Amino acid sequence: MKHVLLASGSPRREALLRTVGVVPSVKPQAVDETPLENESPQELVSRLSQIKAHAALENGDAQPGDIIIAADTTVAFNGRELGKPKDPDQARFMLHLLSGNTHTVSTGVSIVLVDETVPKFLAETTFVETAYVSFYPLSDAVIEAYIASGEPFDKAGSYGIQGRGSLLVDTIDGDYFTVVGLPLARTVRELDLLLERYSRCESPFILSCLGGIHA
Repeated sequence: MKHVLLASGSPRREALLRTVGVVPSVKPQAVDETPLENESPQELVSRLSQIKAHAALENGDAQPGDIIIAADTTVAFNGRELGKPKDPDQARFMLHLLSGNTHTVSTGVSIVLVDETVPKFLAETTFVETAYVSFYPLSDAVIEAYIASGEPFDKAGSYGIQGRGSLLVDTIDGDYFTVVGLPLARTVRELDLLLERYSRCESPFILSCLGGIHA
């Protein structure tokens, strides 16, 4: 299996890749995540994932033949981006906003193929997946208990669906893994399309992930 460099410090993204047999090198990229004026949530995550992927190559983190995967996720309500809360008051505000309502979670993914002989750009693809998440109505007591757990404070939108935050969610329309932070199935398929077009690969990457023939 080709070597994968994950240009993200998210332990959730690393864990998701490991569930399908991919053990990446983790190289977080520090970038300015400030939204541009009038930038939509989908445009934001697309742009930031590209910046992170390019930074991993430009900073010298990637080796010849590497596959770079970078991703960015945002939560939005009525088009308004909800980042990570800085304090309990912000978390409380966001959770009250999401209570009983439907919001979007968008994850942008950029995949870069590094040249086989020298660490330079060969090819790239970027896509965005969006899921629609509906919350149950949340009482003040539930919100306060969740804040007290400490879980909201490193999560966009003040919740983590893979943890205690799952108890807040009524329904999801879309890929669950988009909400966690990396739409696995589409990521692997987009990677295979890129490999097929630009690189010699004896078998599809998805077969390696499924335990079949190794590339």
